[in-house]
Amino acid sequence: MSAEEERRLARVALTWLAEPGTRAVHHLVERHGPVETLALLLDGGSPDGWLHTTVAARSASGDARAVAAEALERADRLGARLVTPDDEEWPAQVASLAAMRLPDVSRRVDCETAPPLCFWVRGSWPLGEALDRSVAVVGARAATGYGQHVATELGYGLAERDWTVVSGGAFGIDAAAHRGALTAGGLTVAVLACGLDRPYPMGNAALFDRIAETGLLLSEWPPGAEPLRPRFLIRNRVIAAGTRGTVVVEASARSGATQTARRAIHASRVAMVVPGPVTSAMSVGAHEFLREQSKARLVTGVAHVLEEVGRIGVDLAPLARGPQRATDALDDDALSLLEALPRRGAMGVDRLSARAGVDVRTALRKLSLLEELSMVVRRDDGYALVAPAKQKRAVAETSGRPVA
Repeated sequence: MSAEEERRLARVALTWLAEPGTRAVHHLVERHGPVETLALLLDGGSPDGWLHTTVAARSASGDARAVAAEALERADRLGARLVTPDDEEWPAQVASLAAMRLPDVSRRVDCETAPPLCFWVRGSWPLGEALDRSVAVVGARAATGYGQHVATELGYGLAERDWTVVSGGAFGIDAAAHRGALTAGGLTVAVLACGLDRPYPMGNAALFDRIAETGLLLSEWPPGAEPLRPRFLIRNRVIAAGTRGTVVVEASARSGATQTARRAIHASRVAMVVPGPVTSAMSVGAHEFLREQSKARLVTGVAHVLEEVGRIGVDLAPLARGPQRATDALDDDALSLLEALPRRGAMGVDRLSARAGVDVRTALRKLSLLEELSMVVRRDDGYALVAPAKQKRAVAETSGRPVA
């Protein structure tokens, strides 16, 4: 076995011995390398009491190196590959997890947020390239029709603009975002909390096959690993740090989606929330996250998302504005004259200027402008308003834009 193969085998064995994200293992690998770290842990030399117990328990059920070798063989049969930090396609941005510290947490799953040791990948795209321009779209499994519509539109719109859509492959919002990207012919990545040969939920098996054909299935766990509950939160840190931003579409009061967004903030990424109906239980968590997290951004569509994660000064969302009105380009004097005219009939210039509070010379100049714009018409007895419908048609013809 070559030195490179030995290092790859050691990383797989370490991921099996201790769950991904374990900080003590990450620090040992950084200091000694994966091969020496594996030997140290198997000899009982762990500096952490909990890690020592975990390694001993796992070792009692099998030989770590043999388990790793079997996982690599299963991956080959599955058509999957192992990607490590030594590989060119490794996504460098996940290194930011080394600095992630979630405040006010006590659970191990919230504390152990170290960078991955390796990834299992199914699909032909280079992993680093796929995640370079990526946005995560996450949310409730029990999504409403509103939420699924929004997630589908986001997935489609992002993929259409050559952004990778990343999610967790779950029912509801995740699946809608993946399907939106696939419909647009774009790239999507599903980050799993189990082995690539045991995609969860099984009801999305056909979706996972479609993703693997044109995008990527990604996991830190070797083939055969079960989708245990804590692994979903462990997985979420990769979704948060591997993308440029995370969009929460719908989230209940207790939601893993908001946990992903929280991790995004502490990985120095953008956390975004799509607002929902205040009467919906599926929007409670999303709205509370917006209230509690000052760094969270409210977004309502693809343009807002791209403004947050895109290039400064380039990917700007258009300003929200109503339809153009015929009077939008008028100054105060012209508007005053227009308002002073009677709804029916005509009015002489002297009386009109007095009513509008402008001098006669200004009134004549502005009335000529209004006449050119087809807003007023000159008669023998003075000036009169043009019908509003005619005003709209005149403005539309001159500007080429719809008016109210």
